[in-house]
Amino acid sequence: MVAEVYFRTPLGIALIAEEEGYISKVSIRDDETEETQTTSPVLLQAVEQLQQYFAGNRKHFDLPLKQPGSEFQQQVWLELLKIPYGSTITYNQQSQQMRNPLAIRAIAAANGKNNLWVIVPCHRVIGSNGSLTGYAGGLWRKQWLLAHEAKVLGVGQTILPF
Repeated sequence: MVAEVYFRTPLGIALIAEEEGYISKVSIRDDETEETQTTSPVLLQAVEQLQQYFAGNRKHFDLPLKQPGSEFQQQVWLELLKIPYGSTITYNQQSQQMRNPLAIRAIAAANGKNNLWVIVPCHRVIGSNGSLTGYAGGLWRKQWLLAHEAKVLGVGQTILPF
């Protein structure tokens, strides 16, 4: 059985799904879906940890995660979990770390199939030329997440409102 909860974030309405005690999906939408309540302990924990992340008070997630995917996709997603908060790597670097330098496109495709946005930080993978490429939630969200992490760490440039 799948349970879901919706809550507001700085990036839109987040949908978090749980299956059999595991967080199986996190995505953020532009629509005006109403926030919902949940009694699921795992979903409550996920909402709390994501709220802490967006408030700048959490850099690591401690949640039971499970998303469907091939063995290769699972390896790619595990590699994403090793990218430090506030850091970025390129798809090429990810392929080198996985000791599979010819699999850059397959790794990029697996990153794109990650259903656990923010928690499994595919937003921390960028193009070799430093460009923000390939984020299912939209490049503006990827940019926001990277800027948020840099701001929390006190590194990089801050965008000033005028």
